[in-house]
Amino acid sequence: MATNLHNLSEYDPKSVPSAKGMRFGIVVSEWNHHITGPLLEGAQTTLLKHGVSEEDILVMTVPGSFELVFGAAQMAKSGKVDAVIAIGCVIRGDTPHFDYICEGATQGLAELNTTGDVPVIYGLLTCNNLQQAQDRAGGILGNKGDECAVTAIKMVDYKRRIKG
Repeated sequence: MATNLHNLSEYDPKSVPSAKGMRFGIVVSEWNHHITGPLLEGAQTTLLKHGVSEEDILVMTVPGSFELVFGAAQMAKSGKVDAVIAIGCVIRGDTPHFDYICEGATQGLAELNTTGDVPVIYGLLTCNNLQQAQDRAGGILGNKGDECAVTAIKMVDYKRRIKG
């Protein structure tokens, strides 16, 4: 569903399993910090709301969105987390740089999910302009960080249930 038809922060809390005892890593891009900062805050707040203790949230920064792939891979390999949330923001500019960064980061994060054993949640905003990013980082469309945290909890629960 298109984000403009659904608020990213609205969900049924009863549909989210308890996250008590789950450990989460968040890799966040320093680039566009005025956007990634609120996304990080949303993810952390939502994790805490669902029972994650502060000690079970590991936050690390990387310089930009392209580096999210390496950061997420290293965090997943560390054995310290049950899921990784990758948070970044790329805003279209005047050159094809946007396309290369978005494609590379997206493919890299997708590959981590198909080859790894730790769910990696896609929290990369790919926006045409600053307003679109602000709308998704706590603005009129909610906070993508909230949605990523809920997804991470559900994926850890899924992995636990499928492995029995």
